[in-house]
Amino acid sequence: MKEVLRRVIPGEEINNPSLETLKELASHEAQATVYGSVNFITRVRNRSAKFTYIVEDGVQLGVDQQGISRQRALELAEQVQAYLSKKTVIRLDRQMGNHPDFRLHCRLYITAEYARIPLQWHLMLFEPENRDGEPDLVSIYVPEWPERIIFCHPEAGVTYILGTDYFGECKKSFLRMAMYLVKKRGWLGLHAGSKVLRVRDKDGFLKEVGFILFGLSGTGKTTLTMHNHGLSGEEGVAIRQDDVVMMNGRGFCYGTENGFYIKTEGLDESQLVLYRAATAPGAVFENVKVLENGQILFDDTELTSNGRGVILRRDVLNTDDRIDLDKAHRLIFITRRDTIIPPVARLTAEQAAAYFMLGESIETSAGDPTRAGQSKREVGTNPFIIGPEEEEGNRLLEILRDNPDMECYLLNTGSVGARPGIPGEKITIAVSTHILREIARNSITWQIDPDWGYQVPLQVPGLDLKRYNPAAYYSPEVYRQLVEELRRERRQWLAKYRGLKPEIVAAVEPPGK
Repeated sequence: MKEVLRRVIPGEEINNPSLETLKELASHEAQATVYGSVNFITRVRNRSAKFTYIVEDGVQLGVDQQGISRQRALELAEQVQAYLSKKTVIRLDRQMGNHPDFRLHCRLYITAEYARIPLQWHLMLFEPENRDGEPDLVSIYVPEWPERIIFCHPEAGVTYILGTDYFGECKKSFLRMAMYLVKKRGWLGLHAGSKVLRVRDKDGFLKEVGFILFGLSGTGKTTLTMHNHGLSGEEGVAIRQDDVVMMNGRGFCYGTENGFYIKTEGLDESQLVLYRAATAPGAVFENVKVLENGQILFDDTELTSNGRGVILRRDVLNTDDRIDLDKAHRLIFITRRDTIIPPVARLTAEQAAAYFMLGESIETSAGDPTRAGQSKREVGTNPFIIGPEEEEGNRLLEILRDNPDMECYLLNTGSVGARPGIPGEKITIAVSTHILREIARNSITWQIDPDWGYQVPLQVPGLDLKRYNPAAYYSPEVYRQLVEELRRERRQWLAKYRGLKPEIVAAVEPPGK
């Protein structure tokens, strides 16, 4: 099966073109910008989650995954291979990861008319040690295929991407397969950014604190990962990864990529690190508004609210020569809610596994644009899990119990106190980055929340917490109703995952129950 699915014999092959050659091949579609970068307009402008399937061949599907039969996958593969035998195809080999314990040889085949896609992918990964060796992972990409369908055979390490020209499908196809591979090692593939905060703690000692930040697109994960937290001098940050890390049982997080894939909506100089990288000449954009004179309008969503850009690691301030994180000391589960979730809460190991499984956030245009802005849940805030989702939560709990120095937090980047016609008190980027800095310094005083059992801040140095007390915005009766409604939703969600450890399920119940 593996050999059959991976077979590509094109009419003509462009074997591992250079970056300059890819730029030339893609130039017929490129819009030049005033910064020397380029922009491309695509037909499909978001991920095709509804058209994505896992081949049911030796893999148990999770609750939220769609299956495709082995026979149907083979039929489609044969049709694609026959089509490619008459086409000019680009073959590009890149390496995911840069650590002796985690390096994957990835190979992309794509019809040459769509050179803009391998151009972006070239920037995301590393040069492989041996281009001609047998790849670990293969993606076969035909954007012009008449049917939109994506199917992954994880055991064969191959994905077919058909009928969409959105670059994110290429990038995520390899990350999805890689996360499945490391799960078989007993690790966890996590949709999370990673960074180091070097701070003086409350006792005056200078220390380095490793963070990983979970969050779906649109929750602020990239913004918070890239932020400097106002640290300077002997204090500072080191940005490692923005999208996916692979965590072993000791909390070591292996990086995957050499570039960053950012959302551009609303990007301005208030997000200085991202803005400087996005206005460097090496960036490549998709579906961002560019005027005839080359001016980029990041705040214009005429094309889509899911404008994207690949930015180079070398253009991002506060990066160093490492993509790995020696230890995830702090795990941050980012959510975006508007009513009774506080700006931050400190979690037990069991609560952390529960909130990992809940993956509460909002839908964005990167996922399902028809539901953008609506609340949603996604296990691990990771729509790329293969296999039973409860395996991920159970394994996370094991790792946290084995590593008591790993602390977990829930971080709300939305608002508190929203009511009909009233948006509530916005939790700004400045507030969230301030909180993360104080978490690193271990300077926050905590108290138990009586409704949820997690700890909420009693005092955060330099922050007025009165504005962010959810209970202050509602009558006691309305607040109690909101608590019970949210608890009921959470119970229903966790009940879907029948193999989940009972202590994880119990973590959303009232304290002492």
